[in-house]
Amino acid sequence: MTQEEGELDSLVRKRIRAMRVAQGWSLEELATRARLSQSTLSRIENGRRRLALDTLVTLARALDTTLDQLVETASDDVVTSPIVDSAHGMLQWSLKSDPGVTVVRQRMTDPPPDNPARMRAHPGREWLVVLSGTAVLLLGHRRLRVETNQAAEFPTMLPHAIGADGGPCEILGIFDRDARRGHQRDRGERDA
Repeated sequence: MTQEEGELDSLVRKRIRAMRVAQGWSLEELATRARLSQSTLSRIENGRRRLALDTLVTLARALDTTLDQLVETASDDVVTSPIVDSAHGMLQWSLKSDPGVTVVRQRMTDPPPDNPARMRAHPGREWLVVLSGTAVLLLGHRRLRVETNQAAEFPTMLPHAIGADGGPCEILGIFDRDARRGHQRDRGERDA
């Protein structure tokens, strides 16, 4: 076993124990959930038993995580800088763990469009939180006020638009890959 493999092995064992303890589970409880003996689980956590792939898959399921998350290593590039889109008043970050997900911070000053034809619908899901001010979310036939520290989550196949209410607001939005593509197309059409 190389030093790098040994470090990963140790990390996975520590992670299994830490996740078990964080859940408030005893060795016996996790062993029961994973259909392992308590002594086997103890030997896994303490490095006295080889980590087998099938056992890792079983433990990941019992801990309600994925095998990828159980064995992922730390990345050197933990801190990232945003991409600045000053034309649209946005800062944008991509998540390294899921490149399809984008986080956007945007300051809005205009109210949402009053013409329903200007609402957009596209595949995907969107989640947003209002950081300051009040936003108005038009969602289908509904008009929702979203105050500071409130969040909204919705499928973007519903016609939607968002804007400020009674003054500037700032939002932080999280878009899955499809929602991000839909918004990029919408901005491209408006800019053209």
